[in-house]
Amino acid sequence: MSIIHTKGPRRWSASTSLLWLSVFGIACVYGQPAGQAKPDAGKPAPDVLLFADGERLTGHFVKSAGSSLTFKSDALGEITVDWSKVKELQSSAKVAVIPKNTMLRKRADASSIPQGTLSMQDQQLRLTGAPPEAPLSIPVADAGLIVDQAGFQNALSHQPGFFEAWKGTVTIGAALVDATQDSESFTGAVSLVRSMPTENWLEPSNRTSLNLSAAYGEVSQPSTPTIKTAIFHGDLERDQYFSPRLYVFGQGAFDHNFSQGLDLQQTYSGGVGWTVIQTANETLDLKTSVSYIREQFSGAPDADLIGSIFAEAFRRKFKHGLTLDQHLTLLPTWNNTNAYSGAFNALLTMPVYKRLNASAGFIDSYLNNPPPAFRKNSVQLTIGLTYVLP
Repeated sequence: MSIIHTKGPRRWSASTSLLWLSVFGIACVYGQPAGQAKPDAGKPAPDVLLFADGERLTGHFVKSAGSSLTFKSDALGEITVDWSKVKELQSSAKVAVIPKNTMLRKRADASSIPQGTLSMQDQQLRLTGAPPEAPLSIPVADAGLIVDQAGFQNALSHQPGFFEAWKGTVTIGAALVDATQDSESFTGAVSLVRSMPTENWLEPSNRTSLNLSAAYGEVSQPSTPTIKTAIFHGDLERDQYFSPRLYVFGQGAFDHNFSQGLDLQQTYSGGVGWTVIQTANETLDLKTSVSYIREQFSGAPDADLIGSIFAEAFRRKFKHGLTLDQHLTLLPTWNNTNAYSGAFNALLTMPVYKRLNASAGFIDSYLNNPPPAFRKNSVQLTIGLTYVLP
């Protein structure tokens, strides 16, 4: 065997360069000491929740409201626990602590609210700010809300566009019968509300609500006239707050009820409202207004009326996700006291799967001056599925 030596300068081909770069890359990745993983500098250390009975959970602190906190556990998912059961919280979360019974103005100075990195021991919250600020200690009992610091700052400065921040429900129901008598009925409702600002720890500025509901049905039989039901309601309201509980409002409402001979009732109102109760589980609003009403009937003269609206709206959240919404409206008329009207409705919803709820509703519309041969009351009982918007 002979060895041949080649004289002259060494030449590097593209394949040779690629080989050496690959070797260099592998050395960089695997050149760390055994047992050491490459650190993830962008991922914060997990928070630790230590209970009074010694149980320990890791995950991340989410928020706190009143006497409970929400914690996203690595093992159990998002859970809500009472502060009294927690012995210690070690967290890297940067938060803002809003004291009890405090409602901030939209442009409030954020420096008036304690902020910093959160921890808790022996029912004392500890907020650690940037040096040279000294850590601040706050009793858990004095904290109304604990929210993410970035979200807190954003809420004070960001103004959502008109098509943002809408919440509400969409409800549908149907029934079909194919027999000697054929019948079909459909019901639907959309209820939307947009409250500004969206956080309940900021003083309310305005609220816009839109409600639409419809019911349609037919019953037919050979050699017999078809019986039809057609009911529609729609209203749009704008509330403007001048204190946390008092507001002025403008409203337009439109009603059609074939079963009462009402082609169209138009109601335009302006008045004042008062939020009597405002808690996490319960709200009650009272409203009064001056209104112009125009009624158009089938087979009867139209009517132009001046009246008032006296209304209440109640909402209650129960255990296991049950929610009751109830509304009562009385509309007396002053230039024709015989033409008064009113409405009552209630809707009970309960969770079925994620955002899908089952619902049962009751609607009673009263019209004191319908055309001859029409009843004054129109009652609807509805059962359907309700989807809760994000």
